[in-house]
Amino acid sequence: MKKIIFGWTGKVTLLALLGLHSLSCSKIVEENLSQTFDKGPQKLAVIANNVLINPVYNGTAVLRNPLNGWVMYGKRDATETYWDTQFFVPELGTNVKAIDYASACYIRTSWRSLNPSPGVYAWRDSNSQIGKLINGVKTRGLPIAFRIVVDGRDQGENTPSFVFTAGAQYWLSNPAVPAQKTPFPQDPIFRQYYATFIEELAKDFNDPVRTSFIDAYGLGKWGEAHNTVYAAPGVLTAAQTETVKEEVLDWIMALYNRTFTKVPLVINYHRLIGHPTSWGAANPNSNQLLVKAINQGYSLRHDAFAMTDYYQSWEKNFAATWKHKRPIIMEGGWIVTGTHRYWIDSSGQYREGHPEDVRKAEFERSAEAAVNMMDFRVGEVASWFQTSFPLVQRFNAEGGYRLYPDQVSLPNEIANGATATLSHRWRNMGWGYCPNNIPQWNYKYKVAFAILDTAGVVKKLFIDENGEPSKWLKDNPMSYNFTTTAINLPAGNYKWGVAIIDKTNANKPGIALAVTGTFKNGWLELGNLQVQAEPPIGQTIKLKGSNNLFVSGENGEVALRCNRASASDWESFTIVDAGAGKIALKSMNKYVSSENGAATGITCTRTTISDWEKFDWVVNTNGKISLKGNNGKYISSENGQSAMKCNRSTISGWETFSLE
Repeated sequence: MKKIIFGWTGKVTLLALLGLHSLSCSKIVEENLSQTFDKGPQKLAVIANNVLINPVYNGTAVLRNPLNGWVMYGKRDATETYWDTQFFVPELGTNVKAIDYASACYIRTSWRSLNPSPGVYAWRDSNSQIGKLINGVKTRGLPIAFRIVVDGRDQGENTPSFVFTAGAQYWLSNPAVPAQKTPFPQDPIFRQYYATFIEELAKDFNDPVRTSFIDAYGLGKWGEAHNTVYAAPGVLTAAQTETVKEEVLDWIMALYNRTFTKVPLVINYHRLIGHPTSWGAANPNSNQLLVKAINQGYSLRHDAFAMTDYYQSWEKNFAATWKHKRPIIMEGGWIVTGTHRYWIDSSGQYREGHPEDVRKAEFERSAEAAVNMMDFRVGEVASWFQTSFPLVQRFNAEGGYRLYPDQVSLPNEIANGATATLSHRWRNMGWGYCPNNIPQWNYKYKVAFAILDTAGVVKKLFIDENGEPSKWLKDNPMSYNFTTTAINLPAGNYKWGVAIIDKTNANKPGIALAVTGTFKNGWLELGNLQVQAEPPIGQTIKLKGSNNLFVSGENGEVALRCNRASASDWESFTIVDAGAGKIALKSMNKYVSSENGAATGITCTRTTISDWEKFDWVVNTNGKISLKGNNGKYISSENGQSAMKCNRSTISGWETFSLE
């Protein structure tokens, strides 16, 4: 394939060319590929004849990206209209919907509410309350997330009664309340029914479009992976407890990993993971159990970020160890009723009647842990919008991951069949990271460039497998060089587009970019691309200038002129392949030379082809051709008034020729 890369000389502003207010560019003509823009370890290579484009960062848009942003909580007993609940924001002076700021919705619910009787699955019943609640998320264009609770203490019967009727063993913490049965997770009957339920759940929700994540443990009080019951108090020794604790973890991880292969799985990280107690010093096995879960594909979540008795140094240090290696999801910790009144926190830093104190602490701990997601927890949503809305906005602007290409170098003209050499640099403006490395995603998100037609339809797609979003961290831009395959397209005008595509979803754009710009079908438009027709190698042609006269080689005796009313041998030129996508013009057995733009004019005197005898064959939109020398300048007919020269920076009438 022939390779011709065309471009403009001098400096240009793509803003004026495209009418876009989100991009800027300049023309780079240096040949030294080691030259770079900007300072720092990751610089953008200069590619000769490419246009440099600088997309404009958008720091305020709510980006609904996977495993990123705010999570709105649902209540298991809520109706579908719950998702449209509005809250007054003093800073805006109006009501807003929390869901408009969220990237996912989360339901912490019971096994029983989803599977009330054998073979009955409430989410498949469009008339059931929880079915309407779950489907309400889908109709609003957001993914759902789940935590399935089985523990019967505090909340009543969370495991379906048919499981106990079948003989599953349990512990009853309060004999006066028989509905508060808590099953033993190592019991074989419990496992049989629970596995069937999870298998059915996965049939409908092992879908990354429909499901954001699964809280894939769910044991213990409130499903938070602490105060987990394996036997009646005093039955198991400490050593036996550690053995059964790990075996149960292994079983439940294997179940979720087998059924949910495409959806992120998370587990609460804390110093008493899976332990029969909720408070106290760290258990010696907690770290290795959590690391085992991470190695099995789990990501991290923590409840109660602002509860200082619960979220202590151990939890902070664990989060620091896995920062930017596994995504972390944050749940706030304090509500304003019952035993969890925020002002009784032992830190003494929260004033009664001032929930904004807790919101601030949650935000600060989230920044410290570099979380990807924060929550609008039930009971706390109003305070986020009514007392702490600036923090809501700050997390959108600063938290999670916010990816965009701040520099892209690409050609704006290219010959059909040629390849294009691109360079691109990416920034992450958020404190989190894009967890492309988790097993369920398996590096499915990749940088891709597309050639788009005027309707935004992809005509050519090029994936840069080296561009890895999980490595893009705040204050550390990453640059890549990339050469496309051959661009075989009909001659015409196109646009370059860039996106982070999902390779598992027909290579469609999968990550919203933090850019102010023009998007077509998810692709950020970067600039114009003109695909040139291939030159007619081997053919003999006549060149007629805009003055309607023919170009003459003058038999090599003087400089070329465009002043002949008719064409004969001196006005005939054979197009010769000069290699690397360039052409040469031969007349009277001699080659035309650009003379490197000399003021004396171009000549037809060379017996061999060197750099000055090589030209780019440019097809203009009006069908006329132009010729660009190796000095980056175009040949001008000079309107026939003087010797032709190769010294024009842009194409106008005198720089175009008709073929006869």
